[in-house]
Amino acid sequence: MPEGPEIWRTADRLSESLNDRIITELYFAFDELKEYESKLKGKKIENVEARGKAILTFFEDGPVMYSHNQLYGKWMLSDNGRPDTNRKLRVAIHNDEHAAFLYSASQIEMLSREEVPEHSYIQKLGPDVLHPDTTYDDILAQFTSDDFKNRKLTTLLLDQGFVSGIGNYLRSEIMFYAGVDPHFKLRDYSRQQKEELAKATSLLSNRSYETGGITNDPSIVEALKRENASWSEYRHFVYNRTDDRCHKCGQVVEEEETGGRKIYYCPSCQLSEG
Repeated sequence: MPEGPEIWRTADRLSESLNDRIITELYFAFDELKEYESKLKGKKIENVEARGKAILTFFEDGPVMYSHNQLYGKWMLSDNGRPDTNRKLRVAIHNDEHAAFLYSASQIEMLSREEVPEHSYIQKLGPDVLHPDTTYDDILAQFTSDDFKNRKLTTLLLDQGFVSGIGNYLRSEIMFYAGVDPHFKLRDYSRQQKEELAKATSLLSNRSYETGGITNDPSIVEALKRENASWSEYRHFVYNRTDDRCHKCGQVVEEEETGGRKIYYCPSCQLSEG
């Protein structure tokens, strides 16, 4: 499932192609949305925004389309016809210059603007790490809140009600960058460690958004590129790098399954005994 940086980048691309342009054709696959095809044709899209791992499409003087890609949904853009794919088309939005196609998504709803903050998914979200209004202090407040102190860190980082936008790769990268042992509950970390976790959460999420998915330090990335390293070799610090060497200390990266999903860590840089 795409994480916050990928969802925000998708929203940016949709905004660039759709905002302030008159809708010439509109298609919805689901019967309960068919009435909006004629209602919204000839209108404009005001904006497209991310909310956690969902996307909100704001139609001119009208409703807001809530869509969540879940595991298989994907937005595709085209300037010359429908993309060549075997995926099931759910939504198509056309204007005179561009077209956007949403494939395979199972959760698509039309909401009034007043209903948006009350949506069952949106109202449960924690601060969106990539939202322009979210500050470091907002993130730190989550890490220092008593509401979460008894939760295991590896589980908490995937909870969209804690900080929204974090997924599996960011989870491992955040814990590595903060230099924390991933095996404890939030209450077991010091104030300084929580500050480092908040810093890493903000820094790496924004870095991934800005670079198209790279979380590794720019200096390390450039050094590895000079050695002709592949994208997968220089993209991350530890995520999906089992048995490879840590970019910082040279120790072998390890993996561990927790809650049915893997975490990756450097035993030298992170474990309490290291």
